[in-house]
Amino acid sequence: MSLNRRQFIKLAGAGLGGLALSGVGVHASGGSSSDNAVAMLYDATMCIGCRACQNACKDWNGNPPETGPDGLYDEPRDLSADCWTLIQLYQDGDTHSFVKHQCMHCLDPACASACPVHALEKTPEGPVTYDPKRCIGCRYCMVACPFGVPRFEWDETIPQVAKCTFCADRLAVGDGPACAEACPTGALIWGTRGQLLAEAQQRLAQNPGRYEGLYGDDEAGGTSVLYLSHVPFDKLGLPDLGSESVPALSNTLAPILLPSIFLGGLAILASAHYLTGSQGKDKEE
Repeated sequence: MSLNRRQFIKLAGAGLGGLALSGVGVHASGGSSSDNAVAMLYDATMCIGCRACQNACKDWNGNPPETGPDGLYDEPRDLSADCWTLIQLYQDGDTHSFVKHQCMHCLDPACASACPVHALEKTPEGPVTYDPKRCIGCRYCMVACPFGVPRFEWDETIPQVAKCTFCADRLAVGDGPACAEACPTGALIWGTRGQLLAEAQQRLAQNPGRYEGLYGDDEAGGTSVLYLSHVPFDKLGLPDLGSESVPALSNTLAPILLPSIFLGGLAILASAHYLTGSQGKDKEE
């Protein structure tokens, strides 16, 4: 098949449009307002591993309750479609720590940026919400999330993406997240992000040898779930992501990569146009 000049220009224009759209992300409304958004602070040094938070989360969201012995924290396990918050145990010799895993509700969430239909959105109040009516099941959010949080309901007839909602329905009526309100030791507290950052810094200043530091202040652009721990954060499964959010990194790379990709596409189209034209001339001869 040979391409005439008009068809070649149309294909090139379509390629440019597609590449331009691929570099556009959906960004959260964070920024300076994030200090007033709802957040949680988890202090691993105060957690006793009772899993009251885990069971409260399951109860409020209508997920099946925990079964089996209470001591199986060290079994390999991850967040699932019916377990949105998970208490696990880290142990190395005499050093041990419990750690709570859930959606981090990033200030600039990669999942919302990757979602092509806005099924996931960062609200000014703090939660990253999910609208199943918009979801098309592409699962881009699962690939984009640097914390591996969103889960797909593979066993359901009409599957959806499942993850912690930060109890947005409870926050709307003035209540706190179910997990935080169930914690009996104060290891998990909630409030505005500004208040909790101040509380975390105060604990660090008052107990300089107790903590490894604060996680979530600027990791991945900042998160709404903050951590204090006496164990290095990477040991607890919290990745070192730097201070740039994933969407910000992709936007930084897009102006560099898109021209190269587009020019490469033009070169391929030009080669195809030349080859098909040459073949047509040979047949005529």
